[in-house]
Amino acid sequence: MKKALAALCCLAAVMNPAAQALGAEKADLILHNGKVLTVDDAFHIASAVAVRDGKIVATGGEEIVGEYSAPETVDLGGRTLMPGFIDTHVHMMSMSFRQIDMDGVKSIADIQQRIRAKAEKLGPGEWITGFGWDEALLSEKRVPLRADLDAAAPDNPVVLTRAGGHSSVGNSMALKIAGIDRDTPDPERGVIEHLANGDPNGVIRERSDLYRKHVPKDDWEDLRPTFIASIRKLLSLGITSFHNATANLDDEPVGKGGIADPGPGLTWRRLNGIYDELGDELPRVTTYIAYPGPERLKAFPHRSGDGTIQVRLGGIGESPVDGGFTGPAAWLLTEYRGMDGFTGKSNYTDEALFAMADDAARNGWQMALHAIGDAAIVQTVNAYHHALTTVQGPGRQGKDRRWFLDHFTIMPPRETMQTMAEDGIMISQQPNFLYNLEARYEAWLDPYRLAHNNSVATPAGMGIHVAFASDNLPIGPMVGLYAAISRKGPSGRVHGIEEAVSREDAIRMYTANGAYLSWEEGIKGTLEPGKLADMIVLDHDPLTVPIDKLMDVKVDMTFVGGKLVYRRGADD
Repeated sequence: MKKALAALCCLAAVMNPAAQALGAEKADLILHNGKVLTVDDAFHIASAVAVRDGKIVATGGEEIVGEYSAPETVDLGGRTLMPGFIDTHVHMMSMSFRQIDMDGVKSIADIQQRIRAKAEKLGPGEWITGFGWDEALLSEKRVPLRADLDAAAPDNPVVLTRAGGHSSVGNSMALKIAGIDRDTPDPERGVIEHLANGDPNGVIRERSDLYRKHVPKDDWEDLRPTFIASIRKLLSLGITSFHNATANLDDEPVGKGGIADPGPGLTWRRLNGIYDELGDELPRVTTYIAYPGPERLKAFPHRSGDGTIQVRLGGIGESPVDGGFTGPAAWLLTEYRGMDGFTGKSNYTDEALFAMADDAARNGWQMALHAIGDAAIVQTVNAYHHALTTVQGPGRQGKDRRWFLDHFTIMPPRETMQTMAEDGIMISQQPNFLYNLEARYEAWLDPYRLAHNNSVATPAGMGIHVAFASDNLPIGPMVGLYAAISRKGPSGRVHGIEEAVSREDAIRMYTANGAYLSWEEGIKGTLEPGKLADMIVLDHDPLTVPIDKLMDVKVDMTFVGGKLVYRRGADD
């Protein structure tokens, strides 16, 4: 890998014509003849950047080429250079030998073909798993069901989890192993779906653990290479920093099954091990931690914000307060349209949620809880408010605790947002949800909630700090930018144009604002002197490309600390 990257750097560089210029200040890398979006407070536009020791030393015009000498100079040829994206909520996935690859599936028939191939390879009786199906992207435009999986692998238990992780579908053998039949009551916090004849159709919402606890565990060392590969893939999307949404403090899993699945073995120690070995080749990471309980939290020697420029601790999360709209199971203040009496529900009593928030405050931890429905947001903000205003703790910088909500999908009452603004409670928002879940929002939400789904402009206008993320639906930032700016779904319909933001603000929310969530605004998120040279080169300018072409913009190069770590065509 290192040899390949070195070769790429050579391909990207030409000798600086000013390298021999008398009196020129030394740099390691110069990029020029482009449009440089610094994303500083004034959103200053430059055309050249000089880098030394992994940091920006100067931005400006073509005079940079004469003022600095460097062994490598990149002629941008008019392309756009900007800060790398910071995705503040993404789940890095490892891949088991028993897992089918969902990339590129376009139909249930495609899924069946991949299941058949895996069943033939593994043999009868072995579990087959998968992650990432999305009925909106399938030609049948429906959820895969038990019968579909039975037809592909009648002699293997099969469980496939939806993109987003809030629902899974199993076949007949998986249902039998899980002990689920037509008489099984809905589990706590979850829903078992049924066919018209009363038999389960294979789909379980919010409680995938009912299936997955029966799947044999994989060894971490077997999973580690695919986990690293999933991190490395972020570079091709222009993501130079991310918040990993699932990890544990300790190597043994902790927490409640089905509420916060910390993933297949990722822990604080193991993540540090990866970055000790490969950190200069990967995007920087801040990791959420599943709540381990009061005793372990108090005993742990570190807290949110601790770490290095490569890997650090983030908030306690994701710990969903409610479900998602892929279920549906988000908790609303009103009933779902067409679903008499159904509002979703909380995963926590007020007592339990307040206790966890108070414990985090007492021990100096940030909170980063999943709250999607407006009722869940109200409950979570109430718990945050109590902890932030009544519980004394070390905090990272006095009272600068930077607690935030993940998702904030259904805009809550104004008084709740006023409390957020007063307490400094922030949002990690996924504007791409508007695009990818459009059909579900249209089916289940009243006109007001539909218009304000995944709101950005209103909370930002009230003084609430908003940073962008993707939550794997999908991970590409361009979809989020498109939805935040246009408020369009795949149908082309506009949902609540009053929630749209400018291109400049959307870019800032996907770069500089993300750095703030991890107390790193002083070192990254913008291309200013003294900050890390985490940069991307785009083939088109996101400020001027026609809005309907924005999702087609490609990342040509990605630099982390001034080092070329991805080049389109060479690493694809």
